[in-house]
Amino acid sequence: MGIIARGYRFIRYNEHKALTLKAWVLSARFRFQMLYEDTAKLNKKWGIEGEETPEEATLDEYRFCKRVAYAVNQVCNKTKWESKCLVRALTAQRLMAEKGIESTMYLGCKELDGKMVAHAWIRVGRMYVTGGNGTAEGYGVVAKFKSRMK
Repeated sequence: MGIIARGYRFIRYNEHKALTLKAWVLSARFRFQMLYEDTAKLNKKWGIEGEETPEEATLDEYRFCKRVAYAVNQVCNKTKWESKCLVRALTAQRLMAEKGIESTMYLGCKELDGKMVAHAWIRVGRMYVTGGNGTAEGYGVVAKFKSRMK
């Protein structure tokens, strides 16, 4: 499908254009940061380390989080750059923080076929926004970050 057809479909059928465009820009930004910035600097930008958010959220917050999850997954599935779980989690965390929704980002790891595998996921209230429930998938939580509100 050509770029004009894709642009037409985006404008015509996308209900959340602004959210989708923000997700695309943020995913590019976070991927660039992961490639070219120092890891110690990045950890400070991810939120308040070691803290979690409450397991309660409003219905409106859950609705917005569902839109964020959809937009982030749609964008990250189609990017030319690698947009795995950490890029998705950071993108979702930032989009929700801009709306004043607190979230917790978890970083975990597990052993799979003799290799250590890392994973990142986001939780708002009782809802897992990106990355699924990592602890249920066998990942041990290594770090958690409470989002900083804008």
